[in-house]
Amino acid sequence: MQLTWEQARRVRARRQHLHEASRGASAAAIARDLFGLQSQEWPSAQLAIHARSRDLTQADVIHAREIERAFALTWSLRGALHLVAAEDLQLQLARCGPPAVRGARSRYQQLGLSEEVRERALEAIEDILRGGQALTRPQLAEALEARGIPVAGQAIHHLVRFAALRGLICLGAEVDGDLTYVLLDEWLPMAKAAPYPDDPLLEFARRYLAAASPATMADFKRWSGLGAASVKAAWKEVAAECAPVALPDGEGLMLEQQIDAPAESSPAPTVRLLPRYDNYLLSHERRAFMVADAYAKRLHPGGGLIRACVIIDGEAKANWKLAKRRASLRVVVEPFEPLDPAILPALEAEVESLGRFLNTNADLRLDGG
Repeated sequence: MQLTWEQARRVRARRQHLHEASRGASAAAIARDLFGLQSQEWPSAQLAIHARSRDLTQADVIHAREIERAFALTWSLRGALHLVAAEDLQLQLARCGPPAVRGARSRYQQLGLSEEVRERALEAIEDILRGGQALTRPQLAEALEARGIPVAGQAIHHLVRFAALRGLICLGAEVDGDLTYVLLDEWLPMAKAAPYPDDPLLEFARRYLAAASPATMADFKRWSGLGAASVKAAWKEVAAECAPVALPDGEGLMLEQQIDAPAESSPAPTVRLLPRYDNYLLSHERRAFMVADAYAKRLHPGGGLIRACVIIDGEAKANWKLAKRRASLRVVVEPFEPLDPAILPALEAEVESLGRFLNTNADLRLDGG
């Protein structure tokens, strides 16, 4: 099978629940189907769920995390913050935790966080939080400092990230707008009870392809953060369940069960407001499939920043941002090129949907383009 970028992005958008026919029914289902939702900005993660759902609200997403506890907000893939379904947490931490910790060793040394110090910090954190305690980062830092653990500067960030990658803690409820830290086994006890796959590497690659195919091995490596040997082993195993796909940037794979109508187009354009650092923008090594070269810097200006964008049938066509008004929100859209007027009704509908998600009124303003 051979796909153009237009065909590939339609398939990838559908796999990511960004096509009208594939929108998810619940926040938990979206996090599970994507095998982790990028969440280095918690508000952006909430908007990412909106882009993939029909009738959910921000309150529904918060309820799913804080009350239902269907997923955890913690460091996993690539050592970055993600929303991870409870049943997937063991697998992700077991495979992603060790390489992420190894990758931070030089930074630990720079901050005076030797292995001995980090192990003492784990013991202290467990003792401090045991019994259902939930502390903000400054509160936890103060408690650790009182026990002789270095927390100055970036040290506290790396200590809590280390504790999360080791499966000790995750992020808990918000208190006055600040996220707290809690013990994972108290916050999400069902995570350890979830069955662990017999072949974890195969499961890892299978779940990635279910959410992001067609994809190449380089895409899988970039997304997962696994070591080169693990990536090669996983890709070799999953290939037996896949069909090869020729893409403009190399040969990829699709799970056999996904090969239905990859080039099928929608009768009407699908417009989505993707937040910063959205999964769709980070699931592949290269972004040529989703944005024209002339506008790549509008999406990825450098320094690790991934900007919010409007996608139309999976292709980035504009940047967008929220502007607060006295009693409402304004979605300011900055097109890369003038938008086809036929797109505007779908864009306005998506803006209105975002307002409902945020329980406010929202209107559209087009700037430039």
